[in-house]
Amino acid sequence: MTKINVHKTITLILQAILVVEILLALWNEQWFTALITAGIIIITLAPLFIAKFLHVYIPHIFSLMAIAFIFASLFLGEIRDYYTKFWWWDMALHTTSGFLLGITGFLMVHVLNETDEIGIHMKPGFVAFFAFLFAIGIGVIWEIFEYSMDALFGMNMQKPMLGDPSGLTDTMWDLIVDSIGALIVSMFGYIYIKRGKKQSFLERWVTAFITSNPRLFKKRGRNEGQ
Repeated sequence: MTKINVHKTITLILQAILVVEILLALWNEQWFTALITAGIIIITLAPLFIAKFLHVYIPHIFSLMAIAFIFASLFLGEIRDYYTKFWWWDMALHTTSGFLLGITGFLMVHVLNETDEIGIHMKPGFVAFFAFLFAIGIGVIWEIFEYSMDALFGMNMQKPMLGDPSGLTDTMWDLIVDSIGALIVSMFGYIYIKRGKKQSFLERWVTAFITSNPRLFKKRGRNEGQ
């Protein structure tokens, strides 16, 4: 079985688990759980929608990581209450989110850098800095979302932590580990652009994205403007 088939199989298994969860929730008349789980399934289909309507093709490893993150955070974390069962669950996921969002921010600027129609070429330091700020910015928006859900609908997305029932400590640690994940990716991104390292995971993932979307990359030459 090829790597692509493995990624597809794991994705389908996770989506099948979500479908079973919906059926069980409907059987037990847990309407809110069924609604949230249905929303999670729709989110996991985002790579298909992006490919169909935006013609941007996300490599299978990216899609699997994103879907696994959504499954772990929204389904296991919120619905199955893993945030309460495992004290480290929230911090692990926020570190991962900083990592994934950092890659997303890096790719956004990298596309602009490698496209002829854009009249500027950004320095490696700026690209890394943008990726870092992009990841942190999305993390802040998520914390605002959590606060809004708690305030408006009485949910418990901001959890008590280290003796602090207000959720403030939880929020700050979320942002701290978001920043750590984003910083790691930003550093690798800087090295990737500046020195052309060939053995890092980021090199392989960026290459996979470029290969999947050749129309987005009308290359100027790796070393121009560096």
